[in-house]
Amino acid sequence: MQHINGHLLERNRGTPQGGVVSPLLANLFMHYAFDMWITKHLQSVRFCRYADDGVIHCRSLSQAKLVLQKIDARFRECGLELHPDKTKIVYCQDINRRKAYPDVQFTFLGYTFRPRKAVDKYKRVYVNFSPAVSRDALKAMRQTIRKWHLHLMCNRELSDLSAIFNPILQGWQQYYGRFHGSAMSAIWQHMNAYLIRWMRRKYKNLARHKRRARYALGRLARDFPNAFVHWKMGCLPSVG
Repeated sequence: MQHINGHLLERNRGTPQGGVVSPLLANLFMHYAFDMWITKHLQSVRFCRYADDGVIHCRSLSQAKLVLQKIDARFRECGLELHPDKTKIVYCQDINRRKAYPDVQFTFLGYTFRPRKAVDKYKRVYVNFSPAVSRDALKAMRQTIRKWHLHLMCNRELSDLSAIFNPILQGWQQYYGRFHGSAMSAIWQHMNAYLIRWMRRKYKNLARHKRRARYALGRLARDFPNAFVHWKMGCLPSVG
C-alpha cells in the first residue's frame, strides 16, 4: 500500500479493493462469520445472503428487533458493522398483514419487494407482497442501452444488431422478467425508440418521418419476431 508521500507500506491485513481474490475471501469470511453463526444461534429464522447483502425473515416485530440486536453484536465481534442506511426492519404488508408500519418495502438483488395489487383466479383484487424489477435496475438498463449507441450503427443490418444485443436483452428478461414481467415494458419501449432512431439514420427516406419509421420498424418486428426477445413477446414499436 502506497501512502500520499510515496512511502510503501506492506499490507498485513485485509485484501486490496478490486483484487481478483477479494470477493472470494470476503464471501468465505461471511460464510463463517454470518451464515454458520446464524444457522447455529438463530435457528428459528430463515435468511438469504448474497455477498454482503442479505434478507432475514422473522415472524414478529419483537423477534426482528432481537435478531437485529444479536446480529449487530456479532458483526462488532467480527470487526464489522451494519450499514446504517441499508439495515432496517420491513413489514411485509399483504391481505393478511394490514398493520401500519414506516417501512413496507425493500430492494434485494435488483428486485423491489413491496405490497402490490393482484388478481386471484376468481378475478378478485387483493394485495400481496411480491417482487418486481427495481427502479435502480431499470435505470441501469436504460443507461446501458444508451451507451450502446446502436442508433449510430448505420452500417449494420438488423441481423447484426440482433446478434450483438439480443443475448443481453434475453438475459435481462430471464432475470428481471420472472416476476411482474410487465414492469419491464419501459425497457422494451426504450429499446424500440433507439431502433427507430437507427432506422431513421440508416434509411434516408425515413430521416424526416418518425411516424413512418415506427411503421417500418413495426413491419420488421412482425416479419422477424425472433430478432429481439421483446418482439417475440409482442412488445412492438408503438405507432401513437
